Amino acid sequence: MQAKPNAFSVLSHPSLDQSGGGGHASIQAPRPAPMVESTELLKGSKTVGIMHNGSLYRLQATKLGKLILTK
Repeated sequence: MQAKPNAFSVLSHPSLDQSGGGGHASIQAPRPAPMVESTELLKGSKTVGIMHNGSLYRLQATKLGKLILTK
C-alpha cells in the first residue's frame, strides 16, 4: 500500500523546482515554498479568479472545506 504524500513532500517535490534544472537536485539547499492561507485568497468569497500565463482559473471552496482549481 502506497503512503499518501504529506503537505511538505508535495511542496518540496522536484517538479516545483523553478531553478531551471529540469527537476534535478541542485547543490543549494531547497527553499521552502511560500505559504498563503486560503482565507487570504478567497477573502470571504466561495470562489476567486486567478490569472496565470494569460489564462483564467477559478479557485473554489466546497461545502466540505476542500479546494478545487479549474481552468
